[in-house]
Amino acid sequence: MSNKSLVPEAKEALNKFKMEAASDVGVNLKQGYNGDLTAKQAGSIGGQMVNIMTPARTKVCSRKSRTGREHMRFITYKYALTVS
Repeated sequence: MSNKSLVPEAKEALNKFKMEAASDVGVNLKQGYNGDLTAKQAGSIGGQMVNIMTPARTKVCSRKSRTGREHMRFITYKYALTVS
């Protein structure tokens, strides 16, 4: 995987998005080079960006219980979309 943007015009928007994600996790980024970040800080920023781009979804389904009359059973499914 390349470190280059597929759309060069989107570079500024990606930098803004990265700054917002860093702010969300409490990491102070400066404009330009940020090579002094720890791996934990950089991973937190990247993880936050992924969480924003691919949020988990929750779906609650209900069905009648097989054992009791007129009882409802609720099942919660949590899923996330992935691209491979």
